[in-house]
Amino acid sequence: MMNCKHATRLLSEKLDRELSTKEKISLKMHIAMCSACRKFGSQMGDIRKISKRYIKKENLDEKK
Repeated sequence: MMNCKHATRLLSEKLDRELSTKEKISLKMHIAMCSACRKFGSQMGDIRKISKRYIKKENLDEKK
């Protein structure tokens, strides 16, 4: 069984690389049972979206 430390590491890594099938399955099983890691994953996704929007806005502002 995956622990929270391993799950949060994989949640971070999946933003930068493709997880293996085994990693994806283990992570999904852990997330299904762990509300703290579900919340962490959601927050990571939100941060990534906000960062992309900010970078896009900065690039548009530089072109002006």
